[in-house]
Amino acid sequence: MKLSRRTLLAATGAAVTLTGCGLDSSPSQAGELLHSKAKLPQPFTVPLPIPPVKKPTSSDHYRVVQRKASLEILPGLKTEVLGYDGLFPGPTFDVRSGRTTVVEQVNELDVPTALHLHGGHTPAASDGWPLDLLMPAGGHHDHSGHHTMQGGDVKTGSRTHTFPNTQRAATLWYHDHRMDYTGPQVYRGLFGLHLIRDAEEDRLPLPHGDREIPLVIADRAFAEDGSFLYPAAKDRPGVESAYMEGVVADVTLVNGAPWPVHEVDAARYRLRILNAANARRYELAFDRGPAKFVQIGSDGGLLGAPVEHETLVIAPAERFDVIVDFSSYRPGDEVTVVNRLDKDAPVLRFKVARRASDDSSIPAKLSTYAAVDVPRGVVKRQWRFRRGNAGGHQGWTINGKAFDPVNMQAQVKLDQYEIWSFVTDVHHPVHVHLAPFQVLSRRGREPGPYDAGWKDTVDVQPAEVVEVLVKFTAHKGKYLIHCHNLEHEDMAMMAAFETI
Repeated sequence: MKLSRRTLLAATGAAVTLTGCGLDSSPSQAGELLHSKAKLPQPFTVPLPIPPVKKPTSSDHYRVVQRKASLEILPGLKTEVLGYDGLFPGPTFDVRSGRTTVVEQVNELDVPTALHLHGGHTPAASDGWPLDLLMPAGGHHDHSGHHTMQGGDVKTGSRTHTFPNTQRAATLWYHDHRMDYTGPQVYRGLFGLHLIRDAEEDRLPLPHGDREIPLVIADRAFAEDGSFLYPAAKDRPGVESAYMEGVVADVTLVNGAPWPVHEVDAARYRLRILNAANARRYELAFDRGPAKFVQIGSDGGLLGAPVEHETLVIAPAERFDVIVDFSSYRPGDEVTVVNRLDKDAPVLRFKVARRASDDSSIPAKLSTYAAVDVPRGVVKRQWRFRRGNAGGHQGWTINGKAFDPVNMQAQVKLDQYEIWSFVTDVHHPVHVHLAPFQVLSRRGREPGPYDAGWKDTVDVQPAEVVEVLVKFTAHKGKYLIHCHNLEHEDMAMMAAFETI
């Protein structure tokens, strides 16, 4: 079926001039660079904020209000955000495995929304199908992009999501998933963390309390008045849009603060890192030794054993759970995290403030995690991520098709393993809803250095084939596989499948 495509919302109400086709400074990026017009602070002058932990209204029940707020992201300027509880990022959910979390979302914005728990083992009705729209409570909203076609459950005012959390301890996140508008709405603030903990993780002597820090990394650009810059473009079928490769920006935010600084003890820290950017990839590195990233977990929870990295390549939507040891530094030392994919551009800085006792350690065995043997006769499917024209739609396709919310591209049986192959033209971070997977191979060879563990998003590089092993359980219904470059997703790079 032919879908009407939309014009991207402009955060500023004005078009933005874009340059180049991809970043000149880095062939490892897919995106068009936005330059801020606002006065930007010097790096490492703003303290790192920590998103507040969401408190329940009653046992395991929560209420979140999606609303606009005017926040000081850049010093001295105000930025209007779309925020869960008016925060940027939203509040952090800190919950227990096996205990069902019930979240009432109330929409007090002027645009429809659709909430997705990324990495969640979630019933279809609560997964954030992109046409399961939550309309604004007041009844006054922007109708642009509102679809009346089949395939969605539209509610007004509030919607209750049920998250069983029947999965291992892991760093998940939640974000808007509205069809055609995920990019601009996440860009303006609709995202936050959802942490699951369990008894297996509790037994480990990992850093905790103030030495467990979430790092939600994202890039944004700002207009002169402090408002977000995001491109506006006319929807002209058959004419390529300048932002088609994806939107990348010149200000790095960590937990909503530009190039922040954080004081640490000379001790081990656990860093839960999320790339919440629309399109930008990062290769994180320390500007001075001996600090390294010791990875203990990936998207789907703890690894079997720790893996050491000199640098950490992280694509949009991926999460890395790492330990960093600052004990070899002296008080007064400064250690900067930079992005190697952007000429060592700054990300954030740690200042070692004091020596301190440290009872944490990194066990040689972390988890009962084990790689799964591939069963004989396993079903195989191929998903081809390509730029192209499908049914008059010029944009991004999967298996030669633009997203169709009615016709499923696959029916997948529950409780059986399948091998899925992801085939790309350019960079595509591929995300599968409902179930985690294990990477089996890249280009017919061993998995890459960042592929360990159970994942739900994998960074598939240009002209590459990645094979993964996946099994869906418990929940029947409609789910998605899509590119998590949000501009690609908004330009129809999603495919629907049904679990049966």
